[in-house]
Amino acid sequence: MGDPRSDIRAIFDAGLKAADPGEAIRRVVTLAGDRLIVEGREYDLGAFDRIMIVGAGKAAASMAAALEDILGPYLTEGIITTKYGHACALNVVSVTEAGHPIPDDAGVRGSRRILDLLEGAGERDLVLCVISGGGSALLPLPADGISLDDKQKTTQTLLDCGADIHQINTIRKHISGIKGGKLAMAALPATLVTLVLSDVIGDALDVIASGPTVPDQSTFADCIKIVNHYDLEDELPPPVIAYLKDGVKGKHPETPKAGDPVFEKTSVSIIGSCALSLTAAKQKAAALGYNVTILSSSVEGETREAAQNHAGIAREVQISGNPVPIPACMISGGETTVTIRGDGLGGRNMEFVLAAAIEIEGLAGITILSGGTDGTDGPTDAAGAIADGSTVQKARGRGIDAARYLANNDSYHFFEATGDLLITGPTMTNVMDLRIFLVT
Repeated sequence: MGDPRSDIRAIFDAGLKAADPGEAIRRVVTLAGDRLIVEGREYDLGAFDRIMIVGAGKAAASMAAALEDILGPYLTEGIITTKYGHACALNVVSVTEAGHPIPDDAGVRGSRRILDLLEGAGERDLVLCVISGGGSALLPLPADGISLDDKQKTTQTLLDCGADIHQINTIRKHISGIKGGKLAMAALPATLVTLVLSDVIGDALDVIASGPTVPDQSTFADCIKIVNHYDLEDELPPPVIAYLKDGVKGKHPETPKAGDPVFEKTSVSIIGSCALSLTAAKQKAAALGYNVTILSSSVEGETREAAQNHAGIAREVQISGNPVPIPACMISGGETTVTIRGDGLGGRNMEFVLAAAIEIEGLAGITILSGGTDGTDGPTDAAGAIADGSTVQKARGRGIDAARYLANNDSYHFFEATGDLLITGPTMTNVMDLRIFLVT
């Protein structure tokens, strides 16, 4: 073992490498002569007039680049949308960069370009759709009667109230003209193959990027339940509330459900997920000399509560060697939520590390890292943060009160001041968050 901070970063980086979207595509998609093979399903490329790539997400450009390499001259055209700063050089596929997590005009234009391309698709066309985390914000095509401003306010309100990704995307799907299976409707009668890099707990296909090419399990009635649960009727834009209520009354068509003929010529493959990254991180930690356990791949709920629980396990390891003996590495994945109560700057990973650092204050030998695999934590340039048992004390010595920063949801400025931000830059992938605790 080396320095715990160097080790914990190396473990995180191993998890990132396992989520590389290009490698994920190549594990699942191969070309044998003129036959495209996707998870054992074969497509005779000679039987198609056109082969197109569409899609959206933080990893969409990297996924499209891998498909361009595989398909070579068979590929005819394509359009994808990705987050600003996440594009890469492509030969055939056109790239739109747009806003995330709050959608913008560029995202609307990109969505319309995708639908315009698909409107001309025929029975002898093959559409490959690449989907990754971030796709919900990057495919912001408002339903009739709803403006982009309405969608922006709705997204921000849902993020701030502490709603989880299932709840957020349930509402997004029902006020969209492209999500919730509607991209699949646009692709008819072409053959549609969707390749998904999952950033959702349980790999729920109708939740990842709001499921643009798959059946939707949620309903307008579910949307109203979410609005009532978080008391949002006076917080969300009136046109959104009116649209959802009209949907319950049957005035707007429901999203297509399982068994709908729209999905007869579609298939979906999950090419990567948090589980693969956790396994790679575990292998790296073991190679560095740690006794390793994966606590969970599906941690969710309020960030501060999750941080307290993880810190409690780390303390138990230090006291009793349970559930794993020292030198110990505990890893978890998933995606928590932050209920915004202050006016600071941060994200769920930085908030997790700050809350956990307060819990382990004064305890030598415990090091924490939490980072988003997409390289971005909230509206910041950081992926997360790193801390240990001395972080809070050192900050106090410089007049920085950790509890005050946490109460103001200002974890970014806390770790900026202590020099503990985790900066990766855009990673071109997204498989939720990785949290790592070392006990030495």
